[in-house]
Amino acid sequence: MAPPSGQQRSGSNKKAQLGLFAGYVAAGLGAILGILLLAISLWRPETFYGLRSMAADAAAPVGEVGAAGRVGSRNFFEAIAGYYDAGSKNAELEREIEIARVRLAEARALEQENERLKAVLGIVEEGAEPVAVARLIGSTASSTRRFAYLSAGSSDGVTTGMPVTSPMGLVGRVLEAGRSTSRVLLLTDIESVVPVRRATDNVVAFAQGRSDGSLRIRLINLGINPLEIGDIFVTSGAGGLFHPGTAVAMVTEITDDGAIAQLLSNPAATDVVIVQPIWQGEVLDAIEEPLQTEQPVD
Repeated sequence: MAPPSGQQRSGSNKKAQLGLFAGYVAAGLGAILGILLLAISLWRPETFYGLRSMAADAAAPVGEVGAAGRVGSRNFFEAIAGYYDAGSKNAELEREIEIARVRLAEARALEQENERLKAVLGIVEEGAEPVAVARLIGSTASSTRRFAYLSAGSSDGVTTGMPVTSPMGLVGRVLEAGRSTSRVLLLTDIESVVPVRRATDNVVAFAQGRSDGSLRIRLINLGINPLEIGDIFVTSGAGGLFHPGTAVAMVTEITDDGAIAQLLSNPAATDVVIVQPIWQGEVLDAIEEPLQTEQPVD
């Protein structure tokens, strides 16, 4: 029967025993050497300065590579952080620019409003004493009829038939006057007919509403049509209702009996309007009775 492998390796294999003994001797010598070096370093520290310097010099390239890696990684992360920081600042600047644009638009709107009010004041100063200065507070844009509503009524002196104007020209006339509001028949309504003339001469016509934001100019004297695109028509004063010389429309298309014209004072873009007295007051009695067939609005 063969002996156990452990007994064979330690007892009969001399080579293994010598290797084990050599290991013990090396460990002992290493311990002694370590103790000796420790004692020397404590007793005379300067003894190993040269060795430490040599070791430091030998490890310097590795340290430089490590330092370069740390710097590179730090720069990389700093670049990423800077990119996101720049992105956030850019977004913040864009928001500030949007806010500035809104403020600029508001300032421009306020400037335009001031210009309109100055124009209204200019009309008040140059023309006849107005009955009231009011705002258009509503309209019938979705209806086939064209009406608007004023924030002034009979308590402000407004009566039926009074012309309503803006800085750009004639808007319409008062159809009904309630206590604090009024209804205005706009020039573009199909029932609106205004005596007009060409601003440069005495070519007279009637401006009738077409319910689509434009007017039909019908010449009184038929024959050769003298109208041209771009001609401006103003109120003629015929009939005594509207003050003569108030701007009405500009010709955009020539027809056989006149022209199609664009309203100069667009109610959709008009805010402040002026209610003027009837040019010839005696006309009021002639037009008031048929206009009062409908109930006034309050």
